[in-house]
Amino acid sequence: MFRILANTPVTSNLHRLDISAPRIASHRKPGQFVIVHAEEDAERIPLTIADADQRQGSITLFVQAVGYSTRRLVAMPAGASLRDVAGPLGRPTHIERWGRVTCAGGGVGTAVLYPVAKALAAAGNRVTTLIGGRTASLIIMAEEFSAFCEKVLITTEDGSLGQEGLVTTVLDAQLRAEESRPQAVFAAGPVPMMRAVAEMTRPWKVHTIVSLNPIMIDGTGMCGGCRVMVNGEMKFACVDGPEFDGHMVDFDLLADRLTTYRDQECRMLKKLEE
Repeated sequence: MFRILANTPVTSNLHRLDISAPRIASHRKPGQFVIVHAEEDAERIPLTIADADQRQGSITLFVQAVGYSTRRLVAMPAGASLRDVAGPLGRPTHIERWGRVTCAGGGVGTAVLYPVAKALAAAGNRVTTLIGGRTASLIIMAEEFSAFCEKVLITTEDGSLGQEGLVTTVLDAQLRAEESRPQAVFAAGPVPMMRAVAEMTRPWKVHTIVSLNPIMIDGTGMCGGCRVMVNGEMKFACVDGPEFDGHMVDFDLLADRLTTYRDQECRMLKKLEE
């Protein structure tokens, strides 16, 4: 059993969970994830390991409560235990010294980028992080990124914090100015946002990595649920990813597969509300 050490609300539907998992904490690397199975009859939920404390033997996960299973998960209080947490899974982020690097996060995707940006900075890169959200209350982890990033730039769609607009607006300005153009870009967030980032960097031939979020069940490549097309080849995000070259990902297929269980999810949410 994996004990919940803390359950901290970050926004109205986003929670930070600190979970006791000593072996995972000591082995995890940037870009890897775990699959959480909260209870016997619960869904298996893939979540990026946002941070780890080896001394405490804990890992940090950010959970966005948007569906039946994630709402049940964030309702579990500190002191409760999860049935199992499998990981670390997936391929770690390839880290090298590119020079100027931009990390673009949308919504909860910002938490996905935190360990990646931290490792990039530790490798000697000059890291700028772009954090975007619909409104100020949905901007997360700006202070944490500031501890090691050269710049942290915030955008909100309603202009309530930082620059009004999208992270792609700021990224476009960076790409057009030679003195600020990054040698590499890492993006995590909604599929339309990652697609836009990849298309924006393509003409400049900037190395672009996206963290994909397809439907995933076992996390070992057995179920095939997380298959994606990359450069015309079928890949499994759980074992071949979750990070891929953004210029080679078939985003249309990814977006389509994310709607596979939409009707079932709606029925379960209705059941939960009743």
